[in-house]
Amino acid sequence: MKKLIIINGPNLNLLGKRETNIYGSLTFTEFYEAVVKKYPDVDLTYYQSNIEGELIDKIQEVGFSYDGIILNAAAYTHTSVGIGDAVKAVTTPVVEVHISNTFSREEFRHQSYISPNAKGVILGFGLQSYELAIESFISAS
Repeated sequence: MKKLIIINGPNLNLLGKRETNIYGSLTFTEFYEAVVKKYPDVDLTYYQSNIEGELIDKIQEVGFSYDGIILNAAAYTHTSVGIGDAVKAVTTPVVEVHISNTFSREEFRHQSYISPNAKGVILGFGLQSYELAIESFISAS
């Protein structure tokens, strides 16, 4: 059984409430509960923080023992050298995920400090981006 974790960064706790034209009306909890049911053969956990250091701590905590990290660092993607360095430091593969197509948004969102050290990047497919990341780890068996 694959052991995977979804790590979400700032403001993703507001999914379903914020900018529904970009992120949709489903809360992440509702989405996560459905995904857990859809993938019963995956040991899937979830972590969210609005605090950069807590995200780095979680990446370091799971980054040597899990089969995969699905990371949506949100705005920290474009600003955090520290999160990028944490992804580089761990041995667990990381798939960078974004709900929106960051390249269709403001120019500052075109830069990622995570991508250079990620196994792959999935963006622009809404919440399905997370499922595509899960599938990438399952198919790598």
